[in-house]
Formats: sequence, structure tokens, C-alpha cells
Amino acid sequence: QLQASGGGLAQTGGSLRLSCATSGRVGSTLTMGWFRQAPGKEREFVASISWRGSSTYYTDSVKGRFTISRGNAKNTVYLQLDSLKPDDTAIYYCAARNGEASLYYPRQYPYWGPGTLVTVSS
Repeated sequence: QLQASGGGLAQTGGSLRLSCATSGRVGSTLTMGWFRQAPGKEREFVASISWRGSSTYYTDSVKGRFTISRGNAKNTVYLQLDSLKPDDTAIYYCAARNGEASLYYPRQYPYWGPGTLVTVSS
């Protein structure tokens, strides 16, 4: 119901674009979020977007480098990763919830997809 794609290997300073497609019960009128989990670390919030796409939120470490957006049909969410750093290396997960988009804890998102690995080489 949530399927992320677009991960891969990038060099420092490079770019990647992640996509997350929703289907079934996880429809288009949901807040969508991206989280990431690096080896040995807890899963952390990266960005979120309201279902209309009018409100976006970012963790401080990615502000100005990552951009979250929704497709015209609202059932696809993108995360553009620019100016990548080795610290961005992680498995990236997309998640969904009803309601407020300014929520940053994984437990606040009931719907999750399998992750996609982003590796940034130095």
C-alpha cells in the first residue's frame, strides 16, 4: 500500500529522487512523511507534507537540501535529495497518517512501506 523507490548510490554533493506511491486503503488524502534510519541509530523524521501539498515540514539537518512534494494525483510523494552528505546514508521510509502534518515521531504514522537504501560515498 506504500511503495518507496529511487534509492541508490550517490557521491557527496550529488542528488537522488525518492518516490512513494500509495494505493488501496492508503489513499491520496493523507499526510505523507519520510523517515530514515541509519545503521545503529533510531528512525528519525526527515520531512512531511499535508495531503493538499500546501504545508511542508523538514528536520533541520535537511532544510535547504531536500524537497518533499506531491504529484498531481496526490497519491505519489517525492523526496528530492540534493547536496547529499555521507551522513544522509540510511534506509529511507515513507509513511502516512490522517490529519496534522507537523508531527515528527514514527509512532504517529500508522502506515509504512518498505524502505529504500540511500548510500552517499565520500
